[in-house]
Amino acid sequence: MDFNDNLFLAEQMKLGNAKAYDFLMHSFYQKLCGYAYTLSHDHAAAQDIVQNVFVKVWSNKKNINTSFSIKSYLYKSVYNEFINQYRKNKPVFFLEKKYLESVDLVVENSDENLDQLLQLVDKEIRDLPPKCREIFLLNKKEGLTHIEISEHLNISIKTIEGHMTRAFKILRNKLHSKVKTIFFLLFDFNCAKSINNFTDASLK
Repeated sequence: MDFNDNLFLAEQMKLGNAKAYDFLMHSFYQKLCGYAYTLSHDHAAAQDIVQNVFVKVWSNKKNINTSFSIKSYLYKSVYNEFINQYRKNKPVFFLEKKYLESVDLVVENSDENLDQLLQLVDKEIRDLPPKCREIFLLNKKEGLTHIEISEHLNISIKTIEGHMTRAFKILRNKLHSKVKTIFFLLFDFNCAKSINNFTDASLK
């Protein structure tokens, strides 16, 4: 049985073939978790989203359209599940909506797996000069401000700004266009969202 064939896989899913479902889980679970994490920025939430999707896919297996790409169907389902959960917690700001639509568009039109694109981004970040990498990760991964990093590392804010500028310049030059899109969706959005959160808090 060739589950790599999209039509055959879809047909077997509709018939309730447990082996087809296992193949789907084995092939896409980790990749979908990677995609869900780019949306939620929370590992536990990402896993919950993907698990819910697989439960719903199996529950509604008879409604699978065999002419559709299983891969696109799964990624779209994860996107929709995230939006459904996200809206329960807070409204979707215009900026966040544009970000989510952009990530979804990259996935829909990508011949490469999103987790592979994310791995390439991670590799280039790890290859940054040590101090440059440390400051970049403190700011972009840990969410520390330049002032907080300055106090933490006992260096000037000007030095931090220099390392951040250098990091972005290196990454911009090394990442090819598709990976660059993922990178700036992830990190530029985080910067903009922080500004939005600060603005919202100041208005309360």
